[in-house]
Amino acid sequence: MKLKYILTVLLFGLMLHSVPAFSQQKPAQKKTVSAKAKKTVAPKNTVPVKTTNATKKSTVKTASSDTTKKAGNAAVKKPEQQQGLNEEIIVNGTYKPVLADAVKIRRNPNLDDRQDFKPAFTYTNLLDKRLDNNTGIRPLDPIQLPKTADDTLYNNYAKAGVGNLKTTFGELYINNGRDDALQVGGYAKHFAQQGSLPKQNTSRQDIGIFGKSVGDNNSVSGRIDYNRRNNYFYGFDQDNPPAKLTPGKQHFNTIAGEAEIAKNFKDVENDFVYAVKVSGYVFNNAYKAKENNILVNVSINQTIKQFYAGLNASLDAGSIKDSAYSITNNILRANPYLKLQGDNYKIDLGVNLVSVFGFNTSFRIFPAAKIEFQVIPKYVRIFGELQGDVNKTLLRNLTEENPFLDQNIDIKNSINRYTISAGLKGTLAPGLGFKAAFIRQNINSMPLFVNNFNFSKGQNKFIVIYDGGKSTVTGFNGDLDFKASETLDIFGKLEYRKYAMATQAEAWNLPTAKLTAGTNIHLNKKITINGSLLIRGETKDRIPTSATAFQVVTLPSFADLNGGVDYKITKRISLFAQANNLLNNKYQTYLYYPAYGFNIFGGASIGF
Repeated sequence: MKLKYILTVLLFGLMLHSVPAFSQQKPAQKKTVSAKAKKTVAPKNTVPVKTTNATKKSTVKTASSDTTKKAGNAAVKKPEQQQGLNEEIIVNGTYKPVLADAVKIRRNPNLDDRQDFKPAFTYTNLLDKRLDNNTGIRPLDPIQLPKTADDTLYNNYAKAGVGNLKTTFGELYINNGRDDALQVGGYAKHFAQQGSLPKQNTSRQDIGIFGKSVGDNNSVSGRIDYNRRNNYFYGFDQDNPPAKLTPGKQHFNTIAGEAEIAKNFKDVENDFVYAVKVSGYVFNNAYKAKENNILVNVSINQTIKQFYAGLNASLDAGSIKDSAYSITNNILRANPYLKLQGDNYKIDLGVNLVSVFGFNTSFRIFPAAKIEFQVIPKYVRIFGELQGDVNKTLLRNLTEENPFLDQNIDIKNSINRYTISAGLKGTLAPGLGFKAAFIRQNINSMPLFVNNFNFSKGQNKFIVIYDGGKSTVTGFNGDLDFKASETLDIFGKLEYRKYAMATQAEAWNLPTAKLTAGTNIHLNKKITINGSLLIRGETKDRIPTSATAFQVVTLPSFADLNGGVDYKITKRISLFAQANNLLNNKYQTYLYYPAYGFNIFGGASIGF
């Protein structure tokens, strides 16, 4: 009996203990407890869940339910009891932090025990130099070419050959070899031909020595040359040959010398540059005409930032003596100038002061200005020039242009009042350079060659006359140089002139157009081909018909084509051949003086 009561008490106590445990149970589903229920009964198989601090999230909801019966006057329960019966606790789960895998740095340290070199800097010698912008127009610095296997140079060179028209040819060059400080050498040349006409003979010989010494600050150079030319007055009217004509013989001898001292170029700021050059010659011919001339040139230049201030001065003194006269002809020039150079432009401003004294006296001031502007960087430049000067008439220069001159040539200086030229120059493509300019000149006393023929007296020579007023010359110059590759080089020059004479009827023996062109082709290491072309427009001369009248004669235009080939047998020995007047044109450079027809000569050359 006692045991029965004891079990009853224990069961009752267990039930009282299960009521709060039921309220803490985590339901499988969220349920809303009705406020109308009289009492909450714990479901079966409920496991009590304790609330701990490890709970990730706990949500407590208190239902404000009315536990009062509808029809009763029962007493209202305490709030603690209402909360205990109607509180719902939701536990979502325990927080488990997740850590990402560690990122490994796959790089091994450098275990070499190495110390970097640290140079010791000293600031005792600072470089004081202006930073220049070199994108403008400036001289190009030379670049030393790499030596190739075939680049074997010899100090001496000899060349000799023979051909038709009794052609004899020879050249000899001697040099001390490669030396940056001293160059000494000499040369000798000979060329002679004989044409089909009687006494159509010409020959030329040249001999000279030269030397140059390059010091730390200055360079000194000098040379002495001797030149001799021979020809006959073989011209006559082949349609009406004279009954008797004995061609006279002419020769010209010239001994010339030159000496120069110049300061070496250094790329330094505000540099002072100078040069002094003295040259002169003694000239004579077979008819006892003599000419002595000496020319002294002095040039100084001071650089001041972008400005270049300088002075070019010269003394040109000489005398001419023939059977009918003996005169002195001297010219003193001074050309002060100021140059300004920028990235895309270059301006030269100056004047040319000229004083003439001797057989004639005068003083004149001429303009001397140049301008260049780069319109397309690295490719095209536009330029303009305005120049003026007194052109000295020298007997030596006249005979080199026309060797068939008579005695007692009239000497008179021509005055180039102004020469205006403007155009473009530059590079159209890699290796293709050009220059094109329009020219206009105004000249007083322009010299002209005219014949003074009188075959009945055996006279078949030329004289020099001068246009008595202001002659105007308008023209065009064009130069083109195309270096396609190391094996091909083509070059050409075109000159066109239109003359408006003051007193003369024509510009005697001056062509209106002239084209010169040439090429060098290196087929391989052994064979080289060269060619040249000359096209000259028509010229006019006059033949006297009486003491006061003359007849105008037109010399037609012509083309002269030449070519040559050089074959290298060894590094020292080569064979060559040269052919002239390939078209065999019987053209006349001067009236009744035809040029040589087709001629060819060849020979060998050797380096030693």
